[in-house]
Amino acid sequence: MGHLIGKDIYRKLGKKIDNLSTRAPWSDALYAVLRELFSTEEADVFIKMPYGLSTLDRIAKIIKYEGAKLKKILDNLSSKGLIMDLHLNGDYQYMPSPLFIGIFEFTMMRTGDRLNTKEWAEFFHAYALQTIKDNVSLLTPQILDEINQIIVQAGHDLMLKNKDDKLKGSCDSFVVETDVHYPTDTNLLFDAMRKMISLIAIICSEIGITEWRQSHHNILKVKRLLRGIQKLKRSTSKDGAKKIQRDKFIVREHQNYIDVCQSFVLKAKETIRILRELRILSLSQDLRLNAVEEYIRHAERQIDQIRRRVIFDEKIPHEEKVFSIFEPHTEWISKGKAGVPQELGLSVCVLKDQYGFILYHQVLEQQTDDKVSVEMAKGAKDRFHNLAGCSFDKGFYSPDNKGQLGNILDYVILPKKGRLSAKDKEIERSEEFVLSRRKHSAVESSINALENHGLDRCLDHGLHGFKRYVALSVLARNMQILGHLIQQKELRRQKRRKAA
Repeated sequence: MGHLIGKDIYRKLGKKIDNLSTRAPWSDALYAVLRELFSTEEADVFIKMPYGLSTLDRIAKIIKYEGAKLKKILDNLSSKGLIMDLHLNGDYQYMPSPLFIGIFEFTMMRTGDRLNTKEWAEFFHAYALQTIKDNVSLLTPQILDEINQIIVQAGHDLMLKNKDDKLKGSCDSFVVETDVHYPTDTNLLFDAMRKMISLIAIICSEIGITEWRQSHHNILKVKRLLRGIQKLKRSTSKDGAKKIQRDKFIVREHQNYIDVCQSFVLKAKETIRILRELRILSLSQDLRLNAVEEYIRHAERQIDQIRRRVIFDEKIPHEEKVFSIFEPHTEWISKGKAGVPQELGLSVCVLKDQYGFILYHQVLEQQTDDKVSVEMAKGAKDRFHNLAGCSFDKGFYSPDNKGQLGNILDYVILPKKGRLSAKDKEIERSEEFVLSRRKHSAVESSINALENHGLDRCLDHGLHGFKRYVALSVLARNMQILGHLIQQKELRRQKRRKAA
């Protein structure tokens, strides 16, 4: 019970600090910081102290502590930089320090052998980093889109002489890779087994069940079998008997691998059944058990696909394949680029204007360019009504798209796929069409800038995290362009002043 009371007092302490001049959101990292810096007695005094400067006598009267004992506690808090003590009107007065700027700076400036500043620094770093992550995770793609519109509008106010001046757009797509390794059915099975075994072993250890005590050994056993399979090669011998013998050996090794994995899956299912029947799991353990069941489903799918591919010599349909068990939204994308046979991630479509601002973007899920061309134009037009026209690549073309885009925009530059009719040739050889096609390559510059500043690979997790990561990158790029335009305007102003 003592540890519960202790955590409760630190929670109250965190609330007190959060109500000071600078906010300090609660998290496990903050709990670790406070537990390291404050004893429970010191925490109790800090919580009950007035927010403003107060004398020792006033504090003692409010919190009902004996004067000498309180003085010793306050001096100790002050020596660690946790409260401020000021000598005013011939007497010391005390007040709580906020976390930033306050406790962090004051504690790190203290010196002395008994002060564990190195460990404090590690706790503060963990808290600051976790707070940033927690705050960023609150941003949704919708919120970031609204902020982006404000940034772009500020840029247009700077660049457009009249509000009625027209915007000219360019639209293209590129692949943002997810943070995954190259997938094969055998290594995806290992991923599922590794997570399944380690998670269920942790749960059993917490409850006191020893069934999975050899979890590390079990994972290594599966890994050794995987490594053996990865080293296998088909026979190149001209002797048919040797080829058959080698093929049988490869099948046997794969069969052994999936048999071992299947035995662990069955064992995990039995353990889950027992744990559910015991009804002793906490909410956290129950959630982790749900995750184990999800990894079991991944493992069973991969076992089935390996059996069908290797043993029954069946070709697995593309739509049945999963390319990551951790980022299941990952797609296998082949855009036909030289030297890039495939990319693992999701396509992102962007539409920019003539000033480089990205007006609208969309993450494509199981979609090709021609399926989103109308949505892209409509989304950009809804946000910026003065968008007059847009140029696209051939990949966005379809007869329906051309008609619908013509109803949304004043002009559309959309090259036709395949053989051109006489009328199509006339349109695509016109001066306006040729000029717009030449300028279309500017969208590649925006895409290159996004990739060079971190949007070549998404390090966030989950589909929502992927969309947030893309939206943050687009917003950062537009802020960069706005800052550059403001800087150039100021340089021109300074040059005119010097010339005058």
